[in-house]
Amino acid sequence: MKLVLGKEVKMEDESMLYSHDPGQPRTQVPEFCRSPNLPLQPRSQFFHPPLSTHNSPRIWFFTSALSPLCVRLIRLLLQHGDYVAAGLPPTEIQDEERSAEFKELINECKSGRKDREGWKDRIRGIRCDGRAMGQCGAAVAEAVEVFGRIDILLCCTSEAVVGTVEELGTCLATQSLVREQFEVIYFGQVNFIKATLPHLRKRHNGHIMILTGITGHIGTPGMPMYSAATWALEGFCDSLAYEIAPFNIKLTIVQPNKEIAVLTNKIIFAPQLPQYESHNNPAPGLRDILTNVVNMHPDTRIDPNEKEKGVDPKNRIISRFPRLPGPPNDARERLVMETVHALTAIGGHENPPARHIVGYEGVASVKEKLKTVSEELEDFVEVSCAVDIFKSDVGRAALTGGKVDPNAVPSASPTPVVPGPSSSAL
Repeated sequence: MKLVLGKEVKMEDESMLYSHDPGQPRTQVPEFCRSPNLPLQPRSQFFHPPLSTHNSPRIWFFTSALSPLCVRLIRLLLQHGDYVAAGLPPTEIQDEERSAEFKELINECKSGRKDREGWKDRIRGIRCDGRAMGQCGAAVAEAVEVFGRIDILLCCTSEAVVGTVEELGTCLATQSLVREQFEVIYFGQVNFIKATLPHLRKRHNGHIMILTGITGHIGTPGMPMYSAATWALEGFCDSLAYEIAPFNIKLTIVQPNKEIAVLTNKIIFAPQLPQYESHNNPAPGLRDILTNVVNMHPDTRIDPNEKEKGVDPKNRIISRFPRLPGPPNDARERLVMETVHALTAIGGHENPPARHIVGYEGVASVKEKLKTVSEELEDFVEVSCAVDIFKSDVGRAALTGGKVDPNAVPSASPTPVVPGPSSSAL
């Protein structure tokens, strides 16, 4: 038995939380972006439970609402009766292709259709740039003024810079990409969190959700700054969770597969050095995978021979919003709906997880990483414990794999170590 949104349900598989509608197969990662090293897990069909048993509608604040994932999540929340304050980054809302789905959703809300009744009163678009703290504060204040409160802050802003460490240091333009990566993923979302905290603390209630990816566990060759910014945000949130717990504010980090965030947001390609081309160095192979995905659509295809006025082709920085192959809705639905259902189920939960991984491939990758860390720890445990000046029960337990008895009588005090010449400075 497990508690799911206030109800006890029988669950043989936790992944039932994130399936499609009854009778439909579970969503899977599309073939074109699936990791070749992870076999598919045979999965049976299972059902998605009712969205919620919350006593009142939830009020969400999205730091960025224009990605295909966020548009589908908003539609699901509006169907459920929730309210949404949708952050609209100025640079993205001006892009016709990027904002097309969100504008289509707004037109639905205003259409007067019977099944969309009341939607236009429960969504508010707010232009704001997360990199400016003042704009974040103003956006949060507007959301509170319109809807009365904020229950859930969803930090879902992302863009991915593709380039090795060396490639991102070749010129001033690529060096600026490093700072921009941290501004978008780390500082921008930290600004929204800081702007929202006083309101949540005053209400003594709230839920902060951080949408990252398994890059928070696993470094990705070819995307070191993306991984670094993600790790920075997750480290910040791990510390923050302890600080805000006394105020009854929950924090959850949601980690889908890396392609969820990468393929639904802007990708920026730094100029490639010949030393890191795939035939010379296969490690940063993700560049080739993402380039192939971008090239599948004629409007986003990268022409290696294209010349930009006043820019050396070797220093050309290329950015694209990926358009997935096949019917747009079909490809995007298959890619993001597991994560959409996970966010819907967890948001505002009385006892949400501190960290939640979405999808079999993500779970398998993180398990493999943790297994490697554990094995290396065991291989060097004697060396790690050898540096302890005072031997303790904890140290002995680490070496033997035993457990420490908290009720055991402490052993005799060890003989103090006489400082030698090398330690006199201490």
